[in-house]
Formats: sequence, C-alpha cells, structure tokens
Amino acid sequence: MIAGSAFAQQLTVRETIINPSNIINDGMIQLAVEGGQEPYTYKWSNQSTHLTSPEASGLIEGRPYSVTVTDANGVSVTKEYTIKAESITEILNSKMVPAVNAIGSVLFWDPFAAFGIHDPVMYAEQKNVGTPGWQAGIDAKFVLKEWKKAEGARIEKGELIAVVTENDSKELEVFAPASGTLKYLVEEGEVIYNADNKEHVIEEGAHYLAQIKYDEPQALLHPNGDKQQKGIPFIVVWLVVGAIFFTFRMGFINLRGFRHAIDLAKGKYDDPNAPGQVTHFQALATAVSGTVGLGNIAGVAVAISIGGAGATFWMIIAGLLGMSSKFVECTLGVKYRFIKSDGRVFGGPMNYLRYGLEKRGKKTLGKVMAGMFAVLAIGASFGGGNMFQANQSFEQLSGQFPMLQGGGFWFGIITAILVGVVIIGGINSIAKVTGKIVPIMASVYIVACLAVIFINIENLGPAFGAIFDGAFSPTALKGGVIGVLITGFQRAAFSNEAGVGSAAIAHSTAKTNNPPSEGFVALLEPFIDTVVVCTLTALVLIFTGKHEIEGIAGAQLTSDAFASVISWFPYVLAAAVFLFAFSTMISWSYYGMRAWTYIFGKSKRTEIVYKCLFLVFVVIGASVSLGAVLDFSDMMILAMSFPNIIGLYIMSGEVKSDLNEYLRKLKAGELFRKIPVK
Repeated sequence: MIAGSAFAQQLTVRETIINPSNIINDGMIQLAVEGGQEPYTYKWSNQSTHLTSPEASGLIEGRPYSVTVTDANGVSVTKEYTIKAESITEILNSKMVPAVNAIGSVLFWDPFAAFGIHDPVMYAEQKNVGTPGWQAGIDAKFVLKEWKKAEGARIEKGELIAVVTENDSKELEVFAPASGTLKYLVEEGEVIYNADNKEHVIEEGAHYLAQIKYDEPQALLHPNGDKQQKGIPFIVVWLVVGAIFFTFRMGFINLRGFRHAIDLAKGKYDDPNAPGQVTHFQALATAVSGTVGLGNIAGVAVAISIGGAGATFWMIIAGLLGMSSKFVECTLGVKYRFIKSDGRVFGGPMNYLRYGLEKRGKKTLGKVMAGMFAVLAIGASFGGGNMFQANQSFEQLSGQFPMLQGGGFWFGIITAILVGVVIIGGINSIAKVTGKIVPIMASVYIVACLAVIFINIENLGPAFGAIFDGAFSPTALKGGVIGVLITGFQRAAFSNEAGVGSAAIAHSTAKTNNPPSEGFVALLEPFIDTVVVCTLTALVLIFTGKHEIEGIAGAQLTSDAFASVISWFPYVLAAAVFLFAFSTMISWSYYGMRAWTYIFGKSKRTEIVYKCLFLVFVVIGASVSLGAVLDFSDMMILAMSFPNIIGLYIMSGEVKSDLNEYLRKLKAGELFRKIPVK
C-alpha cells in the first residue's frame, strides 16, 4: 500500500494503491479528494471507470494509469499511478502488454479511418426509451397507460413522459433519459412488451416505448468519457478481401465445388495407394478440430452481444467466402509437400511460400515469408492453440463443477497426459482421434442446438426477421450497418481461420495424387465451422431471446441460453468445451511441430523436443492466468495470414490452372474412384 498527495489551487488528492493478490489484473486505486468545490469528476485513462468514480479497479499491475480530478469550478489536477507488479505472472503480464498493443496496432489498425474515408466514432441520432423494470427473460406484460407529453414535444432530461402498467396492476413512471424531441413507438392502451408474444421475445428492442431525437447526433461514450469507436480492422479487411478475390479467381469454387467436396470426404475417391498418411476425411477432421472450438461457443456470443442478431447474416457470408481461401491454400499445401522415406509428410505454407515463390524467381522473398510464417505458427501453437485452450476449458469446467476450483495445475497435468498419449503417435494418431471426436462432439452440439430451435420453432419467423433487419437496419447502438457487418466478418474470420494457412499443414498429409482434390475437401471447413456451427450458436441465442441480455457475454451467455430450454445441458456443454479445446490442442500440436521442424530440422529427435515443450505449455496454460501473454500468442494466429495471403495471391494463377486440369480429368473419368460394393 502506497500513500501520497498532490496540490493544485487548493485541490488535494490522496491516493491509496492496492495490489490485493498475486492474480493478474486485479489492481485498485482509491482516491480521496479535499478542497475545491464539489462535485468532483474523475477522468481515468482506464475506459471502464466511470467519470463519477473515485475508485478504479480491475487494473493491470505494472502499467501506468492517469486520472484528472476536476471540481465544480473547473479546477483540476492530474496524477499518474502504477500498481507495483509483485508476482512472476503479474510481471510477465505487464511486460507483454506493450507487445500486445504493438501487434494490435497493426492487426486492428483502421485504414479507412486513417485516410479519412470512415469515421470510427459511434454516434446516436436518438435515445431509445425503455420500459421501466424490463429485463431480458422477464415474464411480464407491459402496457402504455398514459402519455404525459405530446408527440413531437420538446422535452428535457428527467421529465415525466409516460405511465406504464406491469401485469395490468403495478404502475410505473417513465422519465426522459435525454433531452430532445419525443416520438411515440406505441399509443395509449397498446401493449409494449408481452412475454407470451414470441415476436416480442425475439425482436431487438421490443421493450422500447419511445424515442427521443437529439438536436444533433451524439457520440456514444465509454464510462470514463472517451468516445466509443467501431473501427474496420485491417486484419479483417485483409482476410475478407483475400476471400473475395479467391472466390472470383476460382470461379465461385465455394459453391460449384461443394457437391464434389462431399463425395471426396465420403471416401468415394480415396486411392489406398496414393502418397500421404491419412484419408481425405481424417485430414478434414483434423483441420476442423483445429478451428471448431471455444470461438464457436464463446466468440459467437460476444459477436451477437456486440453486433446484435444482424451479425449472424454477415458471419454466414464471410464463412461462404472463406471457403475459397481454404481451397487455394490447401491445394498448394499438397502440391508443395515433401514426403520422407519413412512416410512422414512435411507440408504447409512454409513449403509453398518458399519453393512456390522460388519457382517464380522470388527465392529471397519466399525464404523470408516462409520463415516468418513458421515463427508465428510456433508461437500460435504454444499460445492460441494450446495455453488459451487449456486455460479457458478449465475456466468453463470449474464454473460448472466447483470442486475443480483451485485445481488448475492438476487439470493441466491430466490434460497434458491425454494430449501426450495422442500426439506422440504423430499425425496418424491425431487423425484417428479427431476422426472420432470431431463427428461426435459436433453431432452432440448440433443436435442440442436443433433441439432448442425445434422447441422454440414458433420463433423461426421472428428470429430470421431479427437477423435480416439487424443486418441492414441496425440501431446506432450496434454501430450501424458497417459496425454489424464488421462484427460478423470478424467473428467468422477469427473462427474458421480461412487464409491463415494453418489447415494447409493438416491437409498436406492426405493420401492423394491430385492436389486440388484436397482443396475441395478443405472448403468444407469454413462451411462446417461458421455456416453451420457458428450460425446454430447464434440461432440458439436469438431463439431464446438471450441476445438482448446485457452484462453477460461469452460461453456463459451461450450456456444460459441452453439452460433456459434444457436445464441440465450446461454440464454437457462444459464437457463439450473441453473436447473442443482438447481436439484443438492436438491439431495445433501438429501445426506447430511442422513449423518447428522447418526451422530446426526434420529429425524425430527435434519432433520429440517440440512435443515435450508443447505438453509443458498445456500445464502452464491451465495453471495460471497469463492475460496479455495469451492475447499476444492468440494474435499470432491472425498474423500468420500476412505472409500466407501474399503467397496465395502470387500463386493463385497456378492453382487456377491445376483446378481446370483436375476438373477436366474428373469430367473425363480419369480420376481414381472406388467401385461401389453391390
């Protein structure tokens, strides 16, 4: 605890700085102000701390925070404080924050705002007036009894504007939350919200009874007074523009190649004598297990809570476009793979970036980009593909099973043993396990989603109405059309990893003589991950009305949505989260290992060293909260797309030629095809 004081024109600020535990991000600063004229305002650099609050909590240890205290006469004093980082995890977390900010400034840089094309500040033209006492999930009926102000009247904040009845008995007064011009949304005697009306439950903002139009658009603010911004992240633009380009370049292969992709995944074209290690389906299962995970459960809930139901529409569009990116990268993954005499396959972006570009006279560029990709892939495998998964799966399990709380280390040990048993056997072992786990866990999750949807089938029309209305005419609070579009695209891009290049490593091991065949199989991944699983999660949230809940996001919101229909399902969901995380870890262990062997050599000893390190990181991830460390390593997954997509652009013509030749062979019946057993 540290105490001090500062003086500025008789305004005195005394601070108490508290680091209550070794847990990261729980620092506190408490201020006591004397002198000047009350009331005081507190402008904190921490955006989540309110202007009226003399206390800031949830602060990062080891990082500076500033506050400007101003009295009623405008006299102010500015102070800067740092909560001392004491534990190793706090020190590590604080040191990684600048690195996270640095990589984030690149990934989430808004080029449109930088060049003045787009204003990232979020504005509202009106303030919606909600029904007093309403909250998502409430079982009540609200009726507008009487208007106290005429429609079109100029009103001031705090004025009484209406009286509402709850359940035909209790009267509630409605006061203006802002100043402006009043617009009615319901007339006297009309029902505002009725829990028995499914359209009201699904519709966004059904509980609003009026709008107050501002004289001028008002910027939306964070609690500390900073303007809220909804940027267009460069990484999302990079991935989506690439997906659009490959969709047109390959002649909409994402649509016209879908049926053939299903046939390949079913094994109709599996040649047992073809080079490779695993079947088309096993390669697909391994790659899907690396993408289908916590993002499909927690990430979608975050997207819906931020962007509303309309984000679902744009998520589907981005998923469909991403299918083309997967086709291109996985075709190249097989084409430039290297198979050793012992049968081990070495493929992925490292190979096609290096040797594909070398073939075009860009040897130096190829080496640099391949090396960059490999380094990023190793970091991503230890972080986003390992520690993050172990950390979040333990959080979810311990939340549902309290007896696990405090047992992160042992959970990590057990998980590491399970992961080790699988990955020691290499890609064949990984493919066999994912080939069983992925269909089971995906089926259980999909069936549960369909059960919720079927039970609430009367909500089908209102739900899709909310999705389309939200996609093209969302409220300003959701960031407008651009904000909702970006939210949906961002969730899809982060979830299916189309354009990142990771899946090409798994698909390069498939048994095939024709590289485009694996490209066809790979395009099913974004469809399964985003168009099916992510969309079903979104529909569960919308069908149950949970998309209107504020203050809860992530996996907990999804769990609550299932619990509202199937009381015991959160326990199943917790187990599913673990299986999603487990399958992601074993898949990413292979991605990271191939990047590791590209840099450190292809010997089996090198592979064992990587696997041992990977298992150590499983325990670390489950044992401690690493905050910025996890954020940084998770960002490395997205950063992999920079060298990868540059290479895909350069080699897209080559892929197009290979695709045309493959389609010619397919049409001519020259491809190996299993003879059906009669």
